[in-house]
Amino acid sequence: MARPLVMPQMGYDMKEGTILRWLKHEGDRVERGEPIAEIETDKVNLEIESFASGVILKLLAKEGETVPVGQPIALIGEPGEKVEEEAVPAPAVVGAATAAGTVTAPGPRAPEAAPLEEGPTAPGERVRASPLVRRLAAEHGIDLSKIRGSGPGGRIVKEDILPLIAAPRAPLAPEQPAPAAAPPPPPVPPAAPPAAAAPAVAVAPVPGLPEFEVIELSRIRQTIARRMAESFQQAPHFFVTTVAEVDALLALREQINAQVPEEERVSVTDLLIKACALALRDFPTLNASFVPPNQLRIYKRIDINIAVATEHGLIAPYVPDADHKPLAEIARLTKDLIARAREERLRPEEYQGGTFTISNLGMFGLVEHFTAIINPPQAAILAVGSILREPVYREGSEEPVPVRRLRLTLSVDHRVADGAVAARFLETVRTLLEQPMLLLVR
Repeated sequence: MARPLVMPQMGYDMKEGTILRWLKHEGDRVERGEPIAEIETDKVNLEIESFASGVILKLLAKEGETVPVGQPIALIGEPGEKVEEEAVPAPAVVGAATAAGTVTAPGPRAPEAAPLEEGPTAPGERVRASPLVRRLAAEHGIDLSKIRGSGPGGRIVKEDILPLIAAPRAPLAPEQPAPAAAPPPPPVPPAAPPAAAAPAVAVAPVPGLPEFEVIELSRIRQTIARRMAESFQQAPHFFVTTVAEVDALLALREQINAQVPEEERVSVTDLLIKACALALRDFPTLNASFVPPNQLRIYKRIDINIAVATEHGLIAPYVPDADHKPLAEIARLTKDLIARAREERLRPEEYQGGTFTISNLGMFGLVEHFTAIINPPQAAILAVGSILREPVYREGSEEPVPVRRLRLTLSVDHRVADGAVAARFLETVRTLLEQPMLLLVR
């Protein structure tokens, strides 16, 4: 008897998913655990696996279609098995669900699948490709920006690059006439915003407004917009800032990195994770969530999220039990999590959770300090600015000395903690950073 394969829930807040590409087609044999489709959730793109072995009898959702969690998307059965019409829930259910999907709201639609064609991606246009395609491209030295995808929305699918892999170093359109005297591409500043989530669409002028274009938000950007608006509107934020002198911290980091292999080299973010995790032991109300109307949920584990900027927006994987992990393990974990976040290869359980978040913009070099919005349902988030070399007057001296300093701003949900708690927490973090040997012995 035909069994339905449903859209899986790949996270507690996932309500729907978009079929990016079917990896199997009607009539194909599929084994239990074999990838059957690639879907897009609010956070990442994922391959979903078949729950059973059998033959794909019918696909109930099309590529590019948004489907609610729990809705059948395919039927799996025995070879030659006929699908009874009444057993197919697709037409009415899928249609209704699609109409209710947020991604299919009126607006610019993804272009229809284009024929395979090689050609350079337009300047500034975002390359859309699955993690599998990106991995294959990296392995075979293929420049995805020179390929025009044939998938939904111009997405580059595996079939688009397979001929390039099979062909011995097939050139990627080098013979195409390039525009004469084309200016070299400008350098991208480190703090450049992510590429647009979808092609811009020209719209009719609106009286009173200058000419504009409309860009459809990516699903992850829609999620960020919704969650951050809810957080800032519902959680009464307050902010506390301190400054830590980090010469000793950077010296220790240099000594550690000179003695360990590449994968264990410690970043400033790793040191901050360890410092915050240790400090949270003493301030459990900051490692908590407010539960309306009048409860506080204090977590027994300290799992530190790190905000990672990706092509599609922010995502925050976490380091579990960070207060119990040595720096080398934290360093290995963060390198792996950050790399896979940017390649859209995180598993849901790696970002669905966490009890406290660190957002570090220090690497951009220009951000002295900033405030961050709490990552719901957490109670606090630490915003980290750049390390700046500044003159400091020591007690009893009239001459300033140059010191490298780091500004830390803590955003706190006022429903769960007050300013005094935030101040003492920051004082503890600052002490750990200014006396960094404590990070090695605790």
